Amino acid sequence: MKKILLCIFSLSILSTTTQAQNANRTKFIADSLQAYISRALTNWRVPGAAVCIIKDNRIVLMKGFGIKELGLNNKVDENTLFMIGSNTKAFTATAVATLAAERKLSLDDKVTKYLPDFKLDNKAATDLLTVRDLLCHRLGFQTFQGDFTFYNTNLSRSEIMSKMALMKAPYGFRTTWGYTNSAFLTAGEIIPKVADQNWDIYLKEKIFAPLGMSNTLGLSVAMQKAFNRSAGHTISDNRLMAIPYANLDNMAPAGAISSTAVDMGKWVMALLNEGKVGNKQVIPQAAIAATRQPQDIVGTNEHLDGSKNFQLYGLGWFLEDYHNHRLVMHDGGVNGFVSSVTLVPEENLGIVILTNTDQNNLYEALRWEILDAYLKLPYRNYSDAYLKEYKSYTAEQGAADKKLRDSVALNPRPALSLSYYEGKFTNPLYGTVNIQRGDNNDLDMRFEHHPKMYARLQPLGANRFYVTFSDPILGKAIFPFTVQNGKVTGFKLKVADFVEMGAYEFKRQ
Repeated sequence: MKKILLCIFSLSILSTTTQAQNANRTKFIADSLQAYISRALTNWRVPGAAVCIIKDNRIVLMKGFGIKELGLNNKVDENTLFMIGSNTKAFTATAVATLAAERKLSLDDKVTKYLPDFKLDNKAATDLLTVRDLLCHRLGFQTFQGDFTFYNTNLSRSEIMSKMALMKAPYGFRTTWGYTNSAFLTAGEIIPKVADQNWDIYLKEKIFAPLGMSNTLGLSVAMQKAFNRSAGHTISDNRLMAIPYANLDNMAPAGAISSTAVDMGKWVMALLNEGKVGNKQVIPQAAIAATRQPQDIVGTNEHLDGSKNFQLYGLGWFLEDYHNHRLVMHDGGVNGFVSSVTLVPEENLGIVILTNTDQNNLYEALRWEILDAYLKLPYRNYSDAYLKEYKSYTAEQGAADKKLRDSVALNPRPALSLSYYEGKFTNPLYGTVNIQRGDNNDLDMRFEHHPKMYARLQPLGANRFYVTFSDPILGKAIFPFTVQNGKVTGFKLKVADFVEMGAYEFKRQ
């Protein structure tokens, strides 16, 4: 799943450059990059990372850095598993495009041809929806819409697809790009209808095994049993901590794959060689070409040097022009991990960056640092520039959160007795939550589809409550309750944008 944790929209242009590095920028890769990464891991508080660089069919760098888990002296190596999140999408899109190249389906087939019970919130969109639409995020939904309901929950794949009919699209069908993880799940569920194999088995037999990706795992449940695996980490209340692996198998085609620097290097090498491994055509060239054809305009991407470029989306890939070079790229993020994969086909260059914390922009900084070195662009020290913005952002968020906690510490009384806020509340998409008295002057919220999770609600005065989730990924929030005629009728739920950007209206059952 592509979860955009840190959105840095503008960064000041650095005036400092290193003349020696500018004179021969490729020396940065051989002479300075590993020291740069090691220093950046410390500055960003990233426990571990793995990096692979491929240039002209040659592995330039294949190395693990740091440790697999905080507090343990277990070093990351090139075969250590990381969850790759939404970098899974390129595998799903390539698998579907392969079936199209083999004429087992068409990308312009109607989805209902394979999933006759599938529905969106309006009949016209349902009738027009194609396989291609699923793979390029143009269903009319807001980015991440529905993910709080679907992501890391106990819903099955069929239940998620059924619930998509309850999602009210804020935009017209095919009018606006909106990143939709459940659409990629749906695309993945077409594979067994055509190939008579589940998504993960098809990927293993048609992509992983032929490419020699022997350590790559299709399902998140397998990560917990793997030997050489990294733990995911996050930062909560300024404390770096290891966290449980997310259960992503109900959304597997959107983001469940775990892989290594070695295996991802084999994937990238094949993609740069138009699907060939040696003389063997493993992935049809037509399938690779199909995934790189622009389908939608995402927006404008502004870079550290002030340049602005349109960002497009193909099938499972972002597409961008960067200093007259075409980039094929994607980021991925799930609980505890963020990663990036970047291809520059004309330069025969591929970059893989895997990290085991979801609170860093190092994965992005490294991409641009390596690209700029190969493209002979000035050195800009992206890591320090991004870190400065990150620290400023987190300081602002910390100060705002401290004000809320200080308000809670004053024990403000809610407008009504706490018993008035207790009970069951429902949302048409999510389902039911139950609120009951907790410890002291608090309320406790339990979730139908997050059975292991709870939230603590502390009064802020009036009908507002300060909310902390047991899962730190969901962040902290303020839940306002609505009151009519002296009775609590509902509340508004909001989780971190990392999970879902919109809010949910819950009504008393």
